[in-house]
Amino acid sequence: MPARRRGIDFNTVVRLASRLPETEVGTSYGTTALKVRKKLFARLREDGDTLVLKLPFVVRDHLIANDPDVFFLTDHYHNYPYVLVNLTKVTAAKLTPLLEESWRQVAPTRLQLQRPPLKR
Repeated sequence: MPARRRGIDFNTVVRLASRLPETEVGTSYGTTALKVRKKLFARLREDGDTLVLKLPFVVRDHLIANDPDVFFLTDHYHNYPYVLVNLTKVTAAKLTPLLEESWRQVAPTRLQLQRPPLKR
C-alpha cells in the first residue's frame, strides 16, 4: 500500500481561506496570494510548497519552537511578522485556525465582527 501523502496543496489553502469574509485570490511578489480588502495575509512562495503566513511574532515563535518541521523562517522574514509553512507537512486541521488568525491581522474590525473568533 503506498504511503498516504501528508500535507495539502495551495488549492486547499484557498478553499479553507474562502470561508473568511471578503477573502480574494490575487498576487504578491509574482505568486498567488490571499488578501482581504487588498491587504496581504498569505501567499505561496516561488517553490510552490511553502506558504508565507502573517502572524504575530509570539504565535510565530511558538509554532516554530513546537513544530519546526512544519513552521520555519528564513533570514529574510526574521524581522517581519510572518511564518513559513511547509505545505507538504501541514494538515488542513492545523492550518485552518492559523489562516483565520492571519486574516484577522489585516481585516478591518467591522469585517471581523461578521465572523466570531474561533474558540480554542
